[in-house]
Amino acid sequence: MKIVGISGSNVGSKTRTAMDYTLKMAREKHPEADITLLDLAEYEMVFSDGRNYWEYEGDTKYVTETIMAADAIIIGTPTFQASIPATLKNIFDLLPVNAFRDKVVSMLVTAGTAKHYLMAEQQLKPILAYMKAHIVPTYVFIEEKDFHRKEIINDDVLFRMERLVEDTVLLVDAYAKIRHIKDAEYDF
Repeated sequence: MKIVGISGSNVGSKTRTAMDYTLKMAREKHPEADITLLDLAEYEMVFSDGRNYWEYEGDTKYVTETIMAADAIIIGTPTFQASIPATLKNIFDLLPVNAFRDKVVSMLVTAGTAKHYLMAEQQLKPILAYMKAHIVPTYVFIEEKDFHRKEIINDDVLFRMERLVEDTVLLVDAYAKIRHIKDAEYDF
């Protein structure tokens, strides 16, 4: 199983901290999984210009091909102006409309306050559904107060992150079994 974590911003540290915690849990619980972190702050991405993702070069090609090869994607995003940052939106624009077909996608969202809690429901989930993702229904929302000196200090957040990892892996396995059963019905 290939799991790709995306830290969806090129500034700040909270989303990256949350992704580091989440992927550490994933590596501990599922050492057999191939887990990759794509921190968008570490790549020189070009803006989407309508080409197919494999026609790009350099970091843009690497990031998009890594995402396309994943079985599961854990998206970490900060909340900017009550929405996702442009760096993450650009990733979606670089990919084809059915990029997430047969992929399980889960989310963790960082924000300054609780008033942005529904950003994932209103901004991120519609994009993921449009791109054909199997969306893990629950997500982890982490507020400013849950961090202290680049560490997560809220045990409930840590518990929800662990559950997010488990739900993601279980859904990948469940959908793989469903596809296997459906493929066997075709008898060719």
